[in-house]
Amino acid sequence: MDSGDVSLHPPGSSLPGASLPAPAAPPGENPFGEPTRRRAPAQNMRKRIGSAFAAIAALGVKFFAAIKGGLLLLPKLKLLTTSATALVSVAAYSIFFGWPLAAGFVVLLFIHEMGHVIALRREGIKASAPMFIPFLGAAIFSKSLGDNALAEARVGLAGPILGSLGAAAVAVAGAITGSSLLLALAYIGFFINLFNLLPVVPLDGGRAMAAMAPGLWFLGFGALVALELWHPNPILLIIVIFGGLETWRRWQQRKTRTLEQAAYYRVSPRNRLIVGLVYIGLIIALVAGMDASYVHYASGHDFAHYF
Repeated sequence: MDSGDVSLHPPGSSLPGASLPAPAAPPGENPFGEPTRRRAPAQNMRKRIGSAFAAIAALGVKFFAAIKGGLLLLPKLKLLTTSATALVSVAAYSIFFGWPLAAGFVVLLFIHEMGHVIALRREGIKASAPMFIPFLGAAIFSKSLGDNALAEARVGLAGPILGSLGAAAVAVAGAITGSSLLLALAYIGFFINLFNLLPVVPLDGGRAMAAMAPGLWFLGFGALVALELWHPNPILLIIVIFGGLETWRRWQQRKTRTLEQAAYYRVSPRNRLIVGLVYIGLIIALVAGMDASYVHYASGHDFAHYF
């Protein structure tokens, strides 16, 4: 046996020809290189959150598409509102006057209100489509009636002007055909337009008085009260209440004597004269129209007693 030095390998060293051991896996990681099962819940949560956001985004797109579609349908909805309220009014009036007269009356109200709509558009003001209110007539809605009292008067008088022309056309048709129905309908049209010329807000005559003589609002209100006392009527009472509140509000505004109020009611004498002539001319024409179209409608029954 040869004598020679014997060397021992220290722990952890490798023998010749042997491979190095794999490094220790970090905590939480599979030593075989496969992902641990602890990461799976986190990945699933992220996928769920992403799916939820995608669903919310899809719903948002559908919602805004629905809004856009609704905006495109607004004109049709306005037309439906006008038609629906008109049908309700026809049904209500037909209880007392029969549907032919009721339908014609609603048409004349529509013509009257369209006079206001046309005048507002000429003033550059958007107005709603007419909305019919059974036994109270019809109404339109707008942000204002113009920049000054003269514009308010033009808007106010436009309704009775166009409404009177409509009633006159019906009266002519009734005279040509000899139809007592058409003549009675014309009588109603003349009367309604004449009533609206009472010089009290919010009636059309009150709008005209804003440019002529606002102090006459009190005269018109007194006439309303006298009518209610002479012939008590719940509809007229509602008009009296609204007329009183609106007259008080407008007069309190005028009493502030601000520059804005002074500018609003500043109307030239020439324009005051024109408004006055149109106002008085309408009254004369409507009274003449009522006299010419008066009939005893429905088998001798006095139609005028309803008013």
